[in-house]
Formats: sequence, structure tokens, C-alpha cells
Amino acid sequence: MINQERLINNFLDLVKINSESGYEASIQEYLKSYFRQLHVQVTEDNAGSYEYLGANNLICTLAPYNAHDNSDKIYFTSHMDTVAPGKNIKPVISEDGYIYSDGTTVLGADDKAGIAAILELIHTLQDYDIAHGQIQFIITVGEESGLEGAKVLDSTLLDAEYGYAVDASVPVGTTVIGAPTQMKLVATIHGKKAHASTPNKGISAINIAAKAISNMHLGQIDHETTANIGRFEGGSATNVVVDKVTLQAEARSHSPQKVEAQINHMKKIFEATATNYGSSATVETYQTYTGFKIDDQSKVTQVAQSSATQLNLEPQTVIAGGGSDGNIINGYGIPTVILGVGYEFIHTTEERMEIKSLTALAQQLLKITQIANQG
Repeated sequence: MINQERLINNFLDLVKINSESGYEASIQEYLKSYFRQLHVQVTEDNAGSYEYLGANNLICTLAPYNAHDNSDKIYFTSHMDTVAPGKNIKPVISEDGYIYSDGTTVLGADDKAGIAAILELIHTLQDYDIAHGQIQFIITVGEESGLEGAKVLDSTLLDAEYGYAVDASVPVGTTVIGAPTQMKLVATIHGKKAHASTPNKGISAINIAAKAISNMHLGQIDHETTANIGRFEGGSATNVVVDKVTLQAEARSHSPQKVEAQINHMKKIFEATATNYGSSATVETYQTYTGFKIDDQSKVTQVAQSSATQLNLEPQTVIAGGGSDGNIINGYGIPTVILGVGYEFIHTTEERMEIKSLTALAQQLLKITQIANQG
């Protein structure tokens, strides 16, 4: 039933639209128009009023059609933004069955493959007069900048019993049923400026930061927990003892207690090391998103696994190491799991999307819709 040519063409069209995080206005207008052409009700929230977001989230509702009396209300979500470099993407269909960029940008399959599959689902339902219950399509902004669009999503507009984030870098058919809690840390180390020829008159903030980091537990802390220093800024010239540096770090864990313990460990090390060197550190910590764990026997998981089985896909369930908009929407009280999309090497210029996987993804969305219609 899936029209593979239309699916591919829609995917190619989507990735060509510039939509790095914070600059989603063009693709948002494109998607609004497209959904309305398919007779889907489109509602916007006010996410674009936040200065760090480039457009509003879209909440698109497809009315039921010849629905079963016990049909479930479901939703699918994908995000419209991409990471950088994501401007002027030139997709290339390769003889190996994959779609790549030209190597100068990301491809943007994360997550425009999800959106293309959603659009193909709607086309297929309408082309073949397939019965279905109410379906919402939540297309968010600012996912790549820390799930920021989903965090300000107007949850009063959501009307679903359960749903699926179409946004995991695992094979199609795999269902992600858990994701970690993430916390972030911003540390500013204050030293004392001096000329490099008289270093004893100064206190190097870089040296303090290096000593602190060398005493931290970082990387793979245990089977549930990781920590990373991701950004280091400071200094101006080689002949100056640096008096200030700023570091950005994160910790994530499937245990809320462990992630809090890890971030506190990092905070205390920065502060104690600075004090030991006669300096000071200002450390801010905050939670960026909450983890979730959905039971294997829950309806949302069972529907996903059943759809995979019926399509002869591998119906595995896994726990993810990263977050998605599903983390946030679970927090709104709607059980959500994450569907494998099958894109590979995301967030790099080697990113690629297998045509076979893209087609299988659209087929799975259709199968989920049909199963949900049976209640």
C-alpha cells in the first residue's frame, strides 16, 4: 500500500528545507500547508514566543474515519528541526540503497524521516479508505537544542490515550521503552590574571579546571549512568594567565538518584579544587529532562511489538541512552514509547537513511494505526 516513490520524494523535499534548531519557520509553514491539504486540522501553540525557539509546535488532528467503536486515540510525534550543519542540504540517492547528503552537511533524516513516514501514513489511509480512529501528529521545534519545543508544548491540546515518538536511531521494528534523566552543569572558575612571565602572581583558571576534571569520575560511570565535559571556554592570549574559564557538562542516568549524585560529585570537585588553589567556582546545575520506563506489557508497547511482528520485523524492546520528545510527553501523562527509524550516523556529515527502512517505517505506522483502531 505504501507509495515508495511519493515517500522518497517527500523525504527529499523535506531535507532540502533549511531548519536548524532556532530557524524552523520555513519548514513549519511548509508542514502547515501540507497537513491542511490532507484535510488534517492544524493547531499551533505559542512555542515561537520564546526567543530560543524559531516557530510554534504543530498539533495536527486527523478525525476518525469509519472507526471501530472501541478505537484508541493515538498520536505520533517527530521534530522538524535538525542539528548543524544543516543548511542547503543536497540529498543523494546512492546505488547501495541509502540516501546521503553530499558530505558537507548532515542529511536531516533525524527526524525528517519520521515526518515523511507520517505524511505517507495519512496519504495511504486516504488513498485506500482505511478505517482509523482519531490520530494526532505532534510536530515539534527545538528538539535538538534540548527538547525545548516539547517542554513548552501546550499539553491541553493533546488528546490521545498513548503514542509514539518516531525518532530513535535503532532498526525499524525496535521499540525504545526507557530513556534516562539528564542533568546539566555550568561551572565558571575564577582565577587571577597575570603576565605569563610572572605566573606566580596569578592563579590560572585553566589549571584549576584541569585539576578538577582529572579528579572527577567521567565517562561510563556504571551500566545506568554516564557523565561528560562537553565545552570549555576561556583565555585570550598565550602571554596571559587566564583568570576565568567556563565549562559545560552533563550527566545522565536511568536512576534519578544516581544522576543527581553524579552531578553533585562534579559540582563539589569544581568548588573544592578552586578553594584549594585560593580561588572560587560558581557552579549551576539543572535538570533538562526526566527519564521514563514503560512496561513491556503496557498497551503502547504491545501495539508497537505486534505491528513489528505482523510486518516480519524484529520486535525488540530496548533502553536508550539519550532523550527524545517522548521523555517530555510521558511527563504530560500520555504513555509514550520511541519507534526505531533506522537512520544511521546521525549528527554527522556521514548520516544516511536506508530506503528499505524508510518504507518499513511508513508500513509500521500504518499497522499501528490499524491495530489501534481495533481497540
